[in-house]
Amino acid sequence: MLADTMANKSNATPFAMRRAARCDALQLSPIVQIAEQAKRLRAAGQDIISFSSGEPDFPTPPHVIAATTAAIASGAIGNPPTQGTLELREAICADATARCGFAATPAEVIVSAGVKQVLCNALQATLDPGDEVVVPAPYWSSYADIVGFAGARLVRVVCDAARGFALRPADLDAAITSHTRWLLLNSPGNPSGKVYSRFELEQLAEVLRRHPQVLILSDEIYQHISYQPFCSFRVAAPDLARRTLIANGVSKAYAMMGWRLGWGIGPTPLIEAMTAVQGQSTSAASAVSQLAARAALLGPQDLINDRRDSYLARRDLVLAECAGIDGLECAPPGGAFYLFLDCRKLLGRRTQSGETIESDDALCRYLLARGKVAVVPGSAFGMPGYLRLSYACSERELREGCGRMAQALADLR
Repeated sequence: MLADTMANKSNATPFAMRRAARCDALQLSPIVQIAEQAKRLRAAGQDIISFSSGEPDFPTPPHVIAATTAAIASGAIGNPPTQGTLELREAICADATARCGFAATPAEVIVSAGVKQVLCNALQATLDPGDEVVVPAPYWSSYADIVGFAGARLVRVVCDAARGFALRPADLDAAITSHTRWLLLNSPGNPSGKVYSRFELEQLAEVLRRHPQVLILSDEIYQHISYQPFCSFRVAAPDLARRTLIANGVSKAYAMMGWRLGWGIGPTPLIEAMTAVQGQSTSAASAVSQLAARAALLGPQDLINDRRDSYLARRDLVLAECAGIDGLECAPPGGAFYLFLDCRKLLGRRTQSGETIESDDALCRYLLARGKVAVVPGSAFGMPGYLRLSYACSERELREGCGRMAQALADLR
C-alpha cells in the first residue's frame, strides 16, 4: 500500500529534463546520424550502400596490432600522464620533424582521445562569450558545434567551388574583427578536399601578422592523404608558431579511427591550458591507444603511400562515374577521400510521386529512399547545394553506388 502511494505521488510530478543553455542546440552530427541510419536500415535487411562515413576501410596495420598486443600481454598498462606519455610525445615530435618539416618539443604536445578532443580542449581553454572564430566554408560539421559549445560565435566565410574552396586573404582580412580569437583551417579539407599550397598559406599568414590577437588552429588530420604537395601551416609561417596549434592523429592515415587518438602541437602555455581542461574531462587518452599510436609512428611507413595511391585511384574512378550523371558537378579534390558534389542544378526537380526536391537535405533523403545510397548534404558543412560522397569504400561499392545514384537522379523530372 505504501509503495503504491509513493508511486502515485511520483507519477503525479513527472521529472522535466532541462538542458543547459550552452548545449541546447547540440545533437549528433549529421554525418553520424546518416551513417547510423544506414546501419539501421542494413540491419533491417535493406541493401544500403553508405558513402556517408569518413572512415577508412583498411585495417589497422598488422605491426600496430602486434606491438599493442605484446604490451597488453606484458601487463605494462598503467594510467598515463594527462598530457600523454613522454614516449609518444617524443615520437610525435620526431614525426613532425621527419614528415612535416618543423621541430617541436614534448612540452609542446598534448595527446587526446582524437582530434575532436584536441579542438574542444583548445577552444574551451581560450574562448569567452562574445569571442569569434573564423572558419572557411565548407567545413567539417563538428566545427560549428565545438565553437558554439565554447560560448563563441562561428564566423562563416563562404569559399565555394568557384573559388576552389580556398580562403582568400582579402576575405580573411574582412572577416577579422576585434572579437576574433581563432582562424580554423583544415588542409587537406573535409569535405572539399582542398589542399592549401605553401604560397596560399604564406598569403594568409601575411594577413594574420596584422592581427596579433588571432590564434591559428590548423587541422592537418588528412596530411598523408594528399595528392598534391602538402605544407603544414607551421612550415609556411614559422614566425607564427607561438600562435599556432597543429592538430593531427592516426585515425585517417593509419586507419585507426576506433583507437581514438589524436594530438595537438602548439605553444607551451596553450598546451598547459588544454591539459588542464582535459584533466577535468577525460583525463589521459587510453594507455593502449597511446602504445598503438607510437607503434604506428615508429613502424614501417610504406603503407601510407600505398593507401594514398589506392584512394587516388578510387577518386578518379568516382569522378569518372559521376561525370556522366546529369545535374552533378565536381572538380578533382586535392586530398582526403571525399567528393564534394555541386547538386544545385537538381534542386527544383520533382520525384515520380510529384514531390519537389527543394534542398540538398531532401535530395539526400530521396537518394536513400529511392537509390538505397547514403550521402551527406552540404548544408551539414555550412555549404547548402552540395553533397559529400566518401570514397573510402571498395571499388565494387563505388561502382554500384554511383550506378544507383545515376538511376535515381535520372528518374527526377
